[in-house]
Amino acid sequence: MPKAEPFESHTERYEGWFEEHEAAYQSELEALRRLVPTTGYGIEIGVGSARFAAPLGMQVGIDPAGKMLEYAREREIEVVKGVAESLPFKDGTFDTALIVTTICFVDDIPQTLTEAARVLRPDGALVIGYIDKNSPVGEVYQETQSQNPFYREAVFVSTEELVEALETAGFTDFEFVQTIYHWPGEIEKAEPIESGYGEGSFVGIKATR
Repeated sequence: MPKAEPFESHTERYEGWFEEHEAAYQSELEALRRLVPTTGYGIEIGVGSARFAAPLGMQVGIDPAGKMLEYAREREIEVVKGVAESLPFKDGTFDTALIVTTICFVDDIPQTLTEAARVLRPDGALVIGYIDKNSPVGEVYQETQSQNPFYREAVFVSTEELVEALETAGFTDFEFVQTIYHWPGEIEKAEPIESGYGEGSFVGIKATR
C-alpha cells in the first residue's frame, strides 16, 4: 500500500494542514454537510483521522493507515483497518457512505465505488468530496504533486469521470455542491457554497440509486 505510507509517516503534518487551513477546511465541511444525511448508520471509507467523519456524524471508519486510525478512535469513531476495494462488511449494512479526498488515493476507483454500493442499503447515499482535477487548485496540485508526500501517488479525477464511474456502479441520481474559489492557504474566512460544479475547486457529490 504505497499510497497509505505517507499517511503513516506524516500523520502530524496531515493533522497540521487542517489547523493551518481552518477556513478552507470549514468550507469543505459545510459543503458536505449539505449532502450528508443527518440520520442513519454511516461509514467513512478512507477515514484518515476522522476530520470529516466525526463532525458529519459517521459511526464507522475504515483506512489502511494505522496511525490515522488512532486519531479517528480518539474522535470516537469505530475504526477498522482495511482498504476501500475490499470492505469487510455485509451487503446493505450502511445508510450513508462518505469518501472525502480518498478517491484520488485508491488503487481502483471502479472497485471502490462497487464496494461502496454493495455495503449501502438500496435507498442509501454515497457522498464523495474531492478536488476536481480540472479546477484551479486541482491543476496546481497536479503540477506540484512530486513535491508533496501525500499527493505524489495521487491520481486526480474530474467530476465528469467520477459521474461516469458512479453510473457504471449503479448510481442514477446526483446532487452537486462546490466551494473553494481561492488557494487554500489564502482563504481567511469561509468560502461560499454553491450548487453544481465547474467553478469551485472542491466538489461534493451525493449519489443515490
